[in-house]
Amino acid sequence: MSLPVHLVDSLVDVRVGDVVDVTGAEAHHAVAVRRLRPGEQVQLTDGRGTRATGAVATADRRLLEVQVGSVQHEERPTPTLTVVQAIPKGERGELAVEVLTEIGVDVIVPWAASRSVTVWRAERREKALARWRSTVREAAKQARRCWFPEVLEPVTTSGAAQVVEAADLAVVLHESADEALADLDLTDAQRIVLVVGPEGGLTEGEIEELAGHGARSVRLGREVLRTSTAGVAACAALLSRTPRWRS
Repeated sequence: MSLPVHLVDSLVDVRVGDVVDVTGAEAHHAVAVRRLRPGEQVQLTDGRGTRATGAVATADRRLLEVQVGSVQHEERPTPTLTVVQAIPKGERGELAVEVLTEIGVDVIVPWAASRSVTVWRAERREKALARWRSTVREAAKQARRCWFPEVLEPVTTSGAAQVVEAADLAVVLHESADEALADLDLTDAQRIVLVVGPEGGLTEGEIEELAGHGARSVRLGREVLRTSTAGVAACAALLSRTPRWRS
């Protein structure tokens, strides 16, 4: 069984034999929920490529001390995969980012598409973004990821186009596209961007603007998926064809 994972602010310069403090909500969860006790093994990560494994030295509801037994640093996986996700309605947004995180997406960009049912404004925007980031953090720990995904600030279509322009390969899911996702050549793509439209579909203007910045329209299959699941299915199909899912 995999060891429980807890997030710490930093593991920079941590060496074998050092004692690392886990505090706040992470410590409370470890002791009150997981019921970790002195002597048990745990894994710590800073979400930026470093993980440390060690034994619990002190277990208190406000403080978990871990004596480090090993330290490992992982390079950021390549190719990187960014998802520009049209904001789904209700809890489907959190479901989408949770599973995108678990399968290995590196960056998630909330997109206020023209036909998005849910609109993030003012205070609601900050709360919704905080929920997405919290969901990603917990999903990354569940998936034992060493690099945690970033959830960027929400963008308009012009912002989504800028993300597309920086990619080696950018694709937009569209049910009527002539090209199939399965036929894409990923050989030289080190930065992949996937754009997932809203439940109401993409407008012609959005398709044209994204295409003008280098995005290709592709279809996932004959079935039409919800926005909260289409990105997950497409990312899994893409990642399965990269070294990331072969290591």
